[in-house]
Amino acid sequence: QVQLVESGGGLVQAGGSLRLSCAASVTIFNIAAMGWHRQAPGKQRELVASITRGGTINYADSVKDRFTISRDNAKNTVYLQMNSLKPEDSAVYYCAAKVSLTAAWAYWGQGTQVTVSS
Repeated sequence: QVQLVESGGGLVQAGGSLRLSCAASVTIFNIAAMGWHRQAPGKQRELVASITRGGTINYADSVKDRFTISRDNAKNTVYLQMNSLKPEDSAVYYCAAKVSLTAAWAYWGQGTQVTVSS
């Protein structure tokens, strides 16, 4: 069982920055991939960024060049650095983990709210 706890959300003005953290209850080195998803009201949940155990990183087009995902295996923590935030980035951000690259995202955090004011 993997427990994930997000932190770092909040209210920020457009153009500002936030860093989200996701602390895992297990050694993340053994987790195939971790990702950040977000869901805005009335919209489907979308994958924003992911990082595999091998270090492969992917971003949604909407956040490329603005967001950076990273991991600290020693702290069992994954981060999402968000720069140049836009109002449309406002959403609940969820950390997720999968134990196999071909599996679904099986483990989810409780989510953290990010609100970007214009």
